[in-house]
Amino acid sequence: MKIYSIAIDGPAGSGKSTIAKLLSEKLGIIYVDTGAMYRTVAYYCMEKGIDTKDGKAVERALDDIKLEIKMTDGVQHMILNGRDVTGFIRTAEVGQGASDVGTFVPVRDRLVEMQQAMAKKCSVVMDGRDIGTVVLPNAEVKIYLNADVEERARRRLKDFEAQGKTGDLAEVAEQIRQRDHNDMTREYNPLRKADDAVEIDTTGMTIEQVAEVVLKTVHEKTGE
Repeated sequence: MKIYSIAIDGPAGSGKSTIAKLLSEKLGIIYVDTGAMYRTVAYYCMEKGIDTKDGKAVERALDDIKLEIKMTDGVQHMILNGRDVTGFIRTAEVGQGASDVGTFVPVRDRLVEMQQAMAKKCSVVMDGRDIGTVVLPNAEVKIYLNADVEERARRRLKDFEAQGKTGDLAEVAEQIRQRDHNDMTREYNPLRKADDAVEIDTTGMTIEQVAEVVLKTVHEKTGE
């Protein structure tokens, strides 16, 4: 069986994870949620009272973090020091913390190494912010998803509601703008579209419509 990789990049709330999961199901390949890995590092720091903006402190914390990924019925679970924290890392605060720790070279190097090792073993669809440019530069398929800030904020609020949480649209939109700024201006491996990526503006599109476009691209690139 041919091993191939699909890289999906884009800013927060652009639909990367949702589309990546759909591709995983339809193509029968492993989905690797790289954002969850950064969220887990941030969650550990926040739980221990470590400032996620303090690069030296975060770097020291890495020695105490044992991070594992377990797939259960096709769902990725994040295991932090033997504890499943999957249900605790999807808050806006942890998301901002993930953006903070993601600016530090030691964190990115550690997690990128794990991500590349997974892609060598089997076909994967991986989403994040530097997958097509840094993690999997030779991926057979590269997609860059985007959408306007208000649309992305509305999507995040729907996610929160599905989890039984509440949020303010203006506040969530501002958090997304700040995260975009952090991700696009960080010195090391910033968010940007790979030169050979297919860009899709998902504003106003349904998940089914986006999936149709992406699946067509995957078929053209891989024959799958």
